[in-house]
Amino acid sequence: MKAIRYLLFPFAVLYNGVTRIRNTMYDWGLLSSQKFDIPVIAVGNLSVGGTGKTPQIEYLIRLLKSKSVATLSRGYKRKTSGFILVNDRHTSVDVGDEPLQYHKKFSNISVAVDADRAHGIQELQRRINPEVILLDDAFQHRKVKAGLYILLTKYDDLFSTDFLLPTGNLREGRRGARRADIIIVTKCPQQLSSTEKKKIKNTLCKSSSQSIFFTSIFYREQIRGSQEISLSELKRYEICLITGIANPKPLLNFLNEHAIKVVHLNFPDHHEFTRQEISHINQQFNQLSSSKKLLLTTEKDYMRLSTKIAKLNYIEIESVFLSKESEFNQQILNYCNTNFL
Repeated sequence: MKAIRYLLFPFAVLYNGVTRIRNTMYDWGLLSSQKFDIPVIAVGNLSVGGTGKTPQIEYLIRLLKSKSVATLSRGYKRKTSGFILVNDRHTSVDVGDEPLQYHKKFSNISVAVDADRAHGIQELQRRINPEVILLDDAFQHRKVKAGLYILLTKYDDLFSTDFLLPTGNLREGRRGARRADIIIVTKCPQQLSSTEKKKIKNTLCKSSSQSIFFTSIFYREQIRGSQEISLSELKRYEICLITGIANPKPLLNFLNEHAIKVVHLNFPDHHEFTRQEISHINQQFNQLSSSKKLLLTTEKDYMRLSTKIAKLNYIEIESVFLSKESEFNQQILNYCNTNFL
């Protein structure tokens, strides 16, 4: 697979040229970006999938709980088009799994989807008039000029050591990181030394105007879904784990570290499960020999599977700062409170 990707290097060079020209046209004002008179925070990455955008958006929602917050996503892999304000009748097929997750999890926010982010913001202002808008996965959406850009990059797959598609996983060249106000290195080991943090900072070559933070993934103690049990109780169960996310490795490592017996059924990111696959999942689950067994999935996958599998459970994750959390919080709050009084 790697050999094939290296053979596609000429296409990566061509792709780099196209994206660089596009970004230069926006930077020089030859293509226009629309600004808005409310705080707009864009969260995204330079690479494809798996950097932890969803838990980071959820962190911001909790941080900004005193304000009227709206999230706006494109609604990846949804079967609909145009602007939709998410309500209780919608499914992941209508709006995508992440927006549905935000809607179900946070009753105090508005959640919308629109591939045209500028149009989506206008509709949110007209219908809801929120105080803050969080743009999910919008770092490359240059038609909107956000007031604050948060760029995520994975600890074990930094954008600074990656290359453009199709040879690597970057959507645009590394210089795109210059647009970020904040860079967050996600999915770090919880015991990350100061020496390694400094080494990563040097690798990222951040500018003096950029803040950099390090976060890790924290798994919530309570397993939710068809039955509510504690994480510690999982040791007594045989687990059939279903994942349709970009990188299930951290979850598998976590379960293995806690001596939890797992049969893993792995599917592609944002996978839409067929009847045959659901039948296969049920068959694999029924074949587990233990008297105590559990069907477990991620919270994101639960949005797509809960209507298809009755006795299904999920594990929640959160983004946790390894240090300087108050500094990050203050930077976000200062932006939201100071610029738009």
